[in-house]
Amino acid sequence: MTEAAITAGAFTQERRRARRRAAWRRRRLVLLLMSPWLVGFCLFFGYPLVMSVYLSFTHYDLLSSPKWIGWANYHYLFTQDPQVGPAVRNTLWLILIMVPLQVLFAFGVAMMVARARRGVGFFRTIFYLPALAPPVAATMAFVYLLNPATGPVNVILGHLGINGPLWFQSPQWSKPSLTLLSIWGVGNLMIIFLAAILDAPQQLYESAELDGAGPFQRMRWVTLPTISPVILFSVVISVIAAMQYFTQAYVAANIASGQASQAGDQTVNNLGYPEGSTLFYPVLLYQHGFRFFNMGYASALSVLLLIVAFTVTVLIIRNSRRWVHYAGAVK
Repeated sequence: MTEAAITAGAFTQERRRARRRAAWRRRRLVLLLMSPWLVGFCLFFGYPLVMSVYLSFTHYDLLSSPKWIGWANYHYLFTQDPQVGPAVRNTLWLILIMVPLQVLFAFGVAMMVARARRGVGFFRTIFYLPALAPPVAATMAFVYLLNPATGPVNVILGHLGINGPLWFQSPQWSKPSLTLLSIWGVGNLMIIFLAAILDAPQQLYESAELDGAGPFQRMRWVTLPTISPVILFSVVISVIAAMQYFTQAYVAANIASGQASQAGDQTVNNLGYPEGSTLFYPVLLYQHGFRFFNMGYASALSVLLLIVAFTVTVLIIRNSRRWVHYAGAVK
């Protein structure tokens, strides 16, 4: 081997080592910049997730050390707990009824605001302001408005000759009442839909209009396909929020049960009132974890909720390929 070949080989190896050192420096820099997020993720998501999975196999009452009991919590969850079935059915009601109504109402309001000629800023503000209301305050206001005895809604209905329902005091009307509350505070979804509608290419509407398409046809064949990724996003986050629905149900049940107690009924149970109609899955989880201090069983409930939420999200996204259209996507 000649001296030139040896020198070239050494130079090549040195260049490779220099590239590896540069690559390691870039990786260390990236890790350094990401370290605040990584630390927060591990502390506030990773560690609680791992501990929840571990505690779901234990008996833990927050006072003594966890005791390993294996699959007992899951066996009780799937075969013996009489409240799991009603809680799951109530949560399914939210997913199948409340979520579609939320998305449809938000889309309808966004369409109307996008087509408005005057006062656009005013209408955007009016429809978005309810989303800024704290959930506890908004729920308390709705329970007051829908009070069957003294609430303004039933008073007005009475003047019109209509007997108003019992709203939060009735197991048949409690979930529709919560649905009205959720629709009232749909401003976040409305803003998302409005941004997507305004971003739709105007040349598509002009071409459809030249072809003789009316308003409904333009919405069906231009607006909906154009904003379909936004519809998918809205459906996914709304379904996940429905699975985690807690604050409004908890506050409404407590206030409504307090009203019933003041009326003379001393047998009411505030969680899930009335008659378990607002006992959603997260409320059941809260009851076992922070009322009965059975944190091991509550952890099993939370792990199941995580698995179901992840599975449902994956199914929605996989099936969305049939109706979601992305600009520039090649089939």
